Amino acid sequence: MAHRERHRSERIGWLRAAVLGANDGIVSTASLVVGVAAAAATRHEVLIAGIAGLVAGALSMAAGEYVSVSSQADTEQADLGRERHELATQPQAEEDELTGIYAKRGLEPGLARTVARQLMARGALAAHARDELGLTEELAARPLQAALASAATFAVGAGVPVLTILVAPATALVPIVAVVSLLCLVALGSIAARVGGAPMLVGAARVTIWGMLAMLATAAVGRLFSTAVG
Repeated sequence: MAHRERHRSERIGWLRAAVLGANDGIVSTASLVVGVAAAAATRHEVLIAGIAGLVAGALSMAAGEYVSVSSQADTEQADLGRERHELATQPQAEEDELTGIYAKRGLEPGLARTVARQLMARGALAAHARDELGLTEELAARPLQAALASAATFAVGAGVPVLTILVAPATALVPIVAVVSLLCLVALGSIAARVGGAPMLVGAARVTIWGMLAMLATAAVGRLFSTAVG
């Protein structure tokens, strides 16, 4: 029976985009809501601000991820194109290059040469992409996947403070939105760390601290604005 190992690095593409989207959704929307509510706005005004932040943020995250990861994908394709050309025009030099890579990793020169030849015979471009460029199918840039993951998770994260506005008492919007959002950040950080194989306490602490600082800053801005206008 074939032994199939699944490594956490295979999740790095979608996990990074998903965590970034959900974290940004909670932090940015909760901070926006807290800032607007701290300025003595009505529940209706705060709700409109939250929904607008959700929609704008999700689209912004999708566009940003798509552009960023597309640039990475373009670079990868350019490198592969150059490697493909060199394999077609300088096959011996490419074999020597691959041999040198394996020799540096500890193989004897003769064995390194044999390994290079056999791997190139089975798929020269794949061998050079993996061992020279560090490119693999599992870690390849996927712009659309990253964009959709970021947009969807941002919307889910942003939905937390928006839904909280609907159920929280109007007189306690700021503390309730802040507490609920921070609890969700703790859960998000813990889950992301668990999936990625990192300490859960560290993962929870780093997203929660930054979220708390963002909400404190926007609450202060909202309070100052309200006082200045009043």
